Amino acid sequence: MKPLMIVFMGGQGSGKGTFAHLLLQKHNFKYIEAGAILRTMPSDSIIGQKIARGELLSDDELFPIISQYITGNSDIILDGFPRTIGQAKWLIDNFSDKFEIKVIFLNISEEKMIAHIKKRIAEGGNRADDADENAVHKRIESFKTITMPAIELLKNESRVHFIDIHLPSDDIDTNFNYILEKIK
Repeated sequence: MKPLMIVFMGGQGSGKGTFAHLLLQKHNFKYIEAGAILRTMPSDSIIGQKIARGELLSDDELFPIISQYITGNSDIILDGFPRTIGQAKWLIDNFSDKFEIKVIFLNISEEKMIAHIKKRIAEGGNRADDADENAVHKRIESFKTITMPAIELLKNESRVHFIDIHLPSDDIDTNFNYILEKIK
């Protein structure tokens, strides 16, 4: 039996990080958070300098970094990857023979994304890009134009178990239990 790879996808404020961390508490997964990995790159490296300038890495720069973390026979949660069609294709082409891939798409409206981000701010969240309304709208637009096409590709990919989740409530525990039922 292949190990499980769970890929959380969804817009800003959809709960990807929250539900990934709750799942980590219940099951023994290796957690791969792309953003955190990239932030550990040496500041004097070409990649570290690009990240410091706020530039996106090319797929040719990103793939070797991510692939060195997707190793072994352990179950994995991917957070923050893939974000583009090219990244989604690469993930499937390189890992669908080694992992049972389940994509969990947390499908919420733009209005709910914004409401969840505002709630996160009110509860003391310290993400600078949450406090800037223009940055929030830019991130949501980027999600719609760049990441949604990757989600659509994964939705129609036969080598992936795609789970489109419309969260039933605003209660985290209710939603988490709903997600657990869907990923069995």
